[in-house]
Amino acid sequence: MRRRDVLLAGAALGMAGSSRAQVVDLNDAINKAGRQRMLSQRMAKSYLASGQSIEPELAARTLAASMALFDRQLVELKVFAPQAEIKATYLQLETAWDDYKALLVGEKPVRAKAEAVMALAARVLKLANDGTGQLEKASGRPVGKLVNVSGRQRMLSQRMAAHYLSACWDVQASACAAEIAKSREEFMAAHELLKNAPQATPAIRSELNLAEMQWTFFDNALRTVKPGAADKRAMGNVFTASERILQVMDGVTGMYSKLS
Repeated sequence: MRRRDVLLAGAALGMAGSSRAQVVDLNDAINKAGRQRMLSQRMAKSYLASGQSIEPELAARTLAASMALFDRQLVELKVFAPQAEIKATYLQLETAWDDYKALLVGEKPVRAKAEAVMALAARVLKLANDGTGQLEKASGRPVGKLVNVSGRQRMLSQRMAAHYLSACWDVQASACAAEIAKSREEFMAAHELLKNAPQATPAIRSELNLAEMQWTFFDNALRTVKPGAADKRAMGNVFTASERILQVMDGVTGMYSKLS
């Protein structure tokens, strides 16, 4: 994938996140809540890439844009929260996010902090996932689940890339390999669910076919992991391929969120 395409992918995600200044309905809330899950992993991925000088300019830009989008959407979701327990989840998420953000900024990324970054990314992910599930439950409609599942694919793409880059830095390499394998199975199962859903329009299925082609390249790149033996080209391929899958699945999630 050409570098220009990757930059455009990042720009497209940024526009998707800022196209609405507030949450307009439950489907939109599930979409944005699910995007918070993804951003937790995308920031870890960008930190780890930057620390290993992988796509350094793009990694820095991606980290900054992801942090800004997370901040903005957190405010929107707190304001929208339709139930007290959902509001409480987002207050907890705000506290976890403050800790995570403090670790991500201020100093150049270093290996000594990589394990802490991954741990806080996991904590933020859990709370963001809790909020997404609560909003899906509040929706009570089949399309709400599809928005949640398609949005989760965005997160899995970033989670696999983050664990790959962590393993390449020889940070919890064995655990990372296990997480990649688990996420790979989840991604493929969810892809089949989305593709075969009766609500999937021809336009959605077309985008899912594109995601499938990108997945083949991404999955092959993931299998090149060599703990402690950096292959910068392979690491760059993982970073950029995860961005392309993210772009496609962000679009699919938006399409599902607009279904009545």
